[in-house]
Amino acid sequence: MVEQIPDSLAVRRLEGKVAVVTGAGSGIGRATALLFAQAGARVVCADISGREDATAAAIGDGAVAVRADVSVAADAKHMIDTAEREFGRLDVLFNNAGFGGPPKPLAEIEEETFDILVAVNLKGVFLGMKYGIAAMLRHGGGSVINTASAAGLVGWKGKAGYSAAKGGVIQLTKSAALDYAESNIRVNAICPGMTWTGLANASDDSAPPDGSKLPQPMRRWGRPQELATAALFLASDEASFITGTAIPVDGGYVAR
Repeated sequence: MVEQIPDSLAVRRLEGKVAVVTGAGSGIGRATALLFAQAGARVVCADISGREDATAAAIGDGAVAVRADVSVAADAKHMIDTAEREFGRLDVLFNNAGFGGPPKPLAEIEEETFDILVAVNLKGVFLGMKYGIAAMLRHGGGSVINTASAAGLVGWKGKAGYSAAKGGVIQLTKSAALDYAESNIRVNAICPGMTWTGLANASDDSAPPDGSKLPQPMRRWGRPQELATAALFLASDEASFITGTAIPVDGGYVAR
């Protein structure tokens, strides 16, 4: 369920900025696109599902929808070009699109499945940064936020391919942060724990079920809005001295 974030949390923290959000059709991406707009940003809502149109429509003026497969270079470039063409610049890039795949022991993962996991979850982040950072360099800087995972920080049974891709996202984040630390471009990652999104077979209009049996110390599902507020902080000038981090937003999962 995508809820409105209280205005006190948004406080127009992205006033005048332009953002691209991938995976904006549902879950964390949709919640973040809505929150960025609430915080004053104009938003390019990118997704492969077709639901990006509904997210842009929910925002209204100051949002455009782009159908994009983030693992395809031409699509990744197009969504960045759209931000510059429609709004004149790019200040924030949230590389959030991804998927988990069915849980299987490593030896049972099909090669095609592994290739797709890496293409979307890792290559998609690389392509977003490749074209997004180039745009930010043209406009004086910006903030990149990548969605990694708690599974990129610790092992996750049955998720070898997904975990490997998300671990790669963390290292892409750290290396890019070093590459552009002197160029007014910050690059950080958020690492969700078990969050009630499409990866957990959730829908945007369903409330999280009981989470008392989850392996997260807080014993509940994370909500997309809770990841969105973390992304908003990293996108905002309040995080101006933070780069190269991978921040767990996971109910304490990796603290054990």
